[in-house]
Amino acid sequence: MKNNNITIILAPLQGFTDVTYRNVFSDHFFGVDEAIAPFISTMGQKRLKPSRLKDVDPQNNKNIFVTPQILGNIPEDFIFLADHLYEMGHKKINWNLGCPHSKIAKKMKGSGLLMYPEKIDDFLEAVIPKISSTLSIKLRLGRKSKHEIFKVLPVLDKYPLDEIIIHPRTGIQMYEGISDHDAFDKAILNTCHKVVYNGDITDKKSFSMVEKKFPSVQRFMIGRGLLSNPSLAEAIKNIGSNQDPLERLRNFHDDLFENYKKIFAGPGHLIGRMKGIWNYLGPGCFKDCKKPLKNILKSNSIARYEEMVDKMFLP
Repeated sequence: MKNNNITIILAPLQGFTDVTYRNVFSDHFFGVDEAIAPFISTMGQKRLKPSRLKDVDPQNNKNIFVTPQILGNIPEDFIFLADHLYEMGHKKINWNLGCPHSKIAKKMKGSGLLMYPEKIDDFLEAVIPKISSTLSIKLRLGRKSKHEIFKVLPVLDKYPLDEIIIHPRTGIQMYEGISDHDAFDKAILNTCHKVVYNGDITDKKSFSMVEKKFPSVQRFMIGRGLLSNPSLAEAIKNIGSNQDPLERLRNFHDDLFENYKKIFAGPGHLIGRMKGIWNYLGPGCFKDCKKPLKNILKSNSIARYEEMVDKMFLP
């Protein structure tokens, strides 16, 4: 029986889930309903970065509904970028309050802003009346403490947000440890907003556990789980396929490789991008892959890379 009541959202992973990946993914696998694009940083002085806007151009994103994500903490810069995205056709945007990387957090952006609920309040008070698009927010439990979110949620409740997406870890945890389901459950009870769950859904079993724990949640964001197993959304939604799994994965890889080949200027950038994907795909889809994966990751030429990939896909 298909599970038609849930929505699966592809998470924004910098360096991975760009427009090329999203489009190729949706040509080969099903079950993902939406995606949030990797963040676009505000630049100040009314400047825009064309390459990042190209990634979220609706003309380039025709298979999956894509929401642009903005990273920034200055209202005027945020409004300028949000207005430009609205003019491009985006009626919904997302504000990144979850990025865990210390370089960003130290600038009081991403999860670094979660320690300052009063600044979040000032920001939203200035931004919400001035943007034409609606706004969702992706956040963590806090920067340093899982208790920080409970000072932020009352602030968010003051504003008409589409939804809040909660990854139940702190920023300093990065992706270590396990998701704090108790804190997530408490967060649901302490907000008036619709909540999206994000974190550690890696297979159908882990999804079922989360779904059972939080019956009020119908929207789920998955990042690393889908990179590791591109057919995960199909498994969750009970969507069957008659195609051989290995052949299907090979077709996906080859399509992705050929599309990235058109984008990256040199073999180093091309192979580097594919190696990053293999760090997830190898352990997620292949048994006893340690040695062949190591050979792929050690490849320093396209010919060597393709040779090692052929060996990985041997039946």
